[in-house]
Amino acid sequence: MTTRYETPEMAALWNEDAKFRSWLLVEKTVAAVQAELGIIPKPAARAIQRATFRIKEIDEFEKVTNHDVIAFTRSVAKSVGTAGKYVHYGLTSYDVVDTALSLRCISAFEITEAALGGLRLETARLALEHKHTPMMGRTHGVHAEPITFGLKCLSWFEETKRNIRRLAATADEMRYGKISGVVGGYTQLGPDVEARVLSRLNLKPEPVSTQVIPRDRHAAMLSALALVATGLERIATEIRNLQRTEISELAEPFSKGQRGSSAMPHKKNPITCERITSLARLVRAYAQVALDNICLWHERDLSNSANERIIIPEAFTLTHYMIRKLTGVLAGLVVRPDRMLQNLESSGQTFFSQAVMLELVHAGMDKDRAYKLVQELAFTCQIEGSSLPELCEANPEIAKLLDRRALGRAFDLKRLLRNIDAVYRRVGLSAPVRKSAIGNRKS
Repeated sequence: MTTRYETPEMAALWNEDAKFRSWLLVEKTVAAVQAELGIIPKPAARAIQRATFRIKEIDEFEKVTNHDVIAFTRSVAKSVGTAGKYVHYGLTSYDVVDTALSLRCISAFEITEAALGGLRLETARLALEHKHTPMMGRTHGVHAEPITFGLKCLSWFEETKRNIRRLAATADEMRYGKISGVVGGYTQLGPDVEARVLSRLNLKPEPVSTQVIPRDRHAAMLSALALVATGLERIATEIRNLQRTEISELAEPFSKGQRGSSAMPHKKNPITCERITSLARLVRAYAQVALDNICLWHERDLSNSANERIIIPEAFTLTHYMIRKLTGVLAGLVVRPDRMLQNLESSGQTFFSQAVMLELVHAGMDKDRAYKLVQELAFTCQIEGSSLPELCEANPEIAKLLDRRALGRAFDLKRLLRNIDAVYRRVGLSAPVRKSAIGNRKS
């Protein structure tokens, strides 16, 4: 697997040493509880609390056993001498593997949520700074009616908030472990052992487990990460579109010494946003694999095991990387209000067409007739390069119904944008965002 898109936090959480340490934590906790309940000798449990492992030794054992958990427990048992016979006592592999995986996933959620908090602050900053920066709103890629750039950023802000809530809810759904044995029936250790062990690990018992925790939980987790990744892609795609030469309203930051093309010195390409788009596709694909993992045979099979070693660490790592990168893009985003205004004015003010049509209807014209009339004038503007206000003032049919005051109302940009403040109030974003509150951002 490539390390190109790792972040230090996720690399530390998902490496082999961290995996085995999480397994050892579960083993030690089980041994301590078993000693309290008289299942294993207390001296053995105390020895197990001092247990260690050696990764090279585990690798050597696995070459013989072809079973990573057995290889791990052999290394642990070897480190404690005669007490080693009580390591993994009464457990099956996934009592340890699934419980430890839940612990690491919860840590990964915390890292990801913290990064999303930084992204949320950047979207809030942009939304407030450009609350009243007018720009053209586009539907189907075509000029529609004006919005403000702040309103666009406010939409990003709200989606990021939703994704933070989604991750928190999904993390709670992953706060489960299992110490229920080979088929989930507690054939060797009772539910009392499980309850005590999981309580100490700040987990809850899976209500009905098999040999594994049901994989719908993991599928929900990967689906939540896919939603986050897709939300990042939505922002990245918008920046890519608005950086196109013909629009040129936004641009990714371009650092000193950066090169846009090996052949064309003039190029400044939105490469970070394109990278986010590319990686989001991969995270969504991982979610599909997680959905396929739900349908295991009977009490379990291994069809989920190999791919989960990839999709879970990679989905968290790539999502965290994308959040960091997009936060850096937004922190240094080049915003061109003058270009936004130029594009707004380039359409001959045909974006006032709905306002003119409604004024005509209000003045007594049939709506279908009003639509056709304004449409004809707007299309003329597009062909001849004239402006809609000029053609409306010169049109006898409109002049009969609309005076200068009515036309002024129809062609008032501030009037079209008059309810922007109401949207901000509904979202609850009104206080200025201090840059110092954003903290240290890594791009």
